[in-house]
Amino acid sequence: MWLTEATAVQKRALLAASLGWMLDSMDILLYSMVLAYMMRDFSMTPEAGGLMIALTLGASAFGGVIFGILADRIGRARAMMTSILIYSLFTAACGLARNIVQLAVFRVLLGLGMGGEWACGAALVAETWPAQHRGKALGVMQSSWAIGYGLAAALTAAILPRLGWRAVFFAGIAPALVAFWIFRYVPEPEIWQRSKRQADERSSQTGLRTLWRGEHRRHLIITTAANAGTMFAWWGLFTWIPPYLSLPIERGGAGLDIMRTSTWIILMQVGTWLGYVSFGYISDRLGRKRTYAGYIFVAAALVPLYAGTRDPLALLFIGPLVGFFGTGYFSGFGAITAEIFPTTVRASAQGLTYNLGRGVSAVAPYLVGKLSAGRGLGFAFLLTAASFLFAGILALFIPETRGRELT
Repeated sequence: MWLTEATAVQKRALLAASLGWMLDSMDILLYSMVLAYMMRDFSMTPEAGGLMIALTLGASAFGGVIFGILADRIGRARAMMTSILIYSLFTAACGLARNIVQLAVFRVLLGLGMGGEWACGAALVAETWPAQHRGKALGVMQSSWAIGYGLAAALTAAILPRLGWRAVFFAGIAPALVAFWIFRYVPEPEIWQRSKRQADERSSQTGLRTLWRGEHRRHLIITTAANAGTMFAWWGLFTWIPPYLSLPIERGGAGLDIMRTSTWIILMQVGTWLGYVSFGYISDRLGRKRTYAGYIFVAAALVPLYAGTRDPLALLFIGPLVGFFGTGYFSGFGAITAEIFPTTVRASAQGLTYNLGRGVSAVAPYLVGKLSAGRGLGFAFLLTAASFLFAGILALFIPETRGRELT
């Protein structure tokens, strides 16, 4: 009922942010889906394959900070539209790369747009929806990442065997159409418009500096560090799950063919989607911090179970649970940061906390790839379990914000 009774503006804001986040996921993860084939054609080592992801994530950290500040200045919807155009254009460009250097350039430029989408979309949804439904709305938005992940797997299964990995990247231009729809139909939140009218350039700059003072500084440090831990774990694990499933057993993989790899990943994303959505309901009832930390601790326990088996049936059943707990907590991060920081700097704060954490995580795919070269991906995945545990401990120090009205 909470969704059907929403206003048209609330529904359009949620749809825009969800589509942008879904297609962000699809575009960035197309690389993971075809990584094993690109490694063959470009003679890439696992370390080089992980380094490409590291470059993208590093660029996304910079892009997220810039777009967060931009969203506080020009508006959430406008900034989000621009970020979508950038990442869709350069995803398609990856299909034109003729060598590793060109690919690296396109992945960096893609990362700039990718980094901006979350901060803009999370602020747009948080400021449009009321406190009693904010967690659920952000959970729906966050759940679209799982749909994008599954869509990337489905597109790869449909396109790769027929047209090759380059054609898979060309499908990444589709999000540009969403950007034009946002420009025409999605208004800026009223709370941002009021804040913009009341603030001049000096007060805006003063507000941004307050992030580094007093209680805001403490919140900024803790949320950034906790997010860095979960981001390190997520990118280190989920970047390498598609290659792990598809690589031959003698090379440390599970030895699944392309159809079973795609099917296993899609089923994992079913669990991921349920984790995202359920988080919103649970956190609206039990509180943000308790639910956030609980999901992360369970993820820390599940990863060693997943990493310790190559049995296809076991991977099939454990995978959705890893997806459920190993990604569902992201639904809470948007609500927590939106409810901690004020409107004048909300998108800037969310861009900083989310994308500085993502910047730290840029080394995760490289480290996992490097560890896997000697001990296999199953062993390397244990590094991500330790990162989950670290993030869960930090999450205990985040303030509870359930029911807090935005200011």
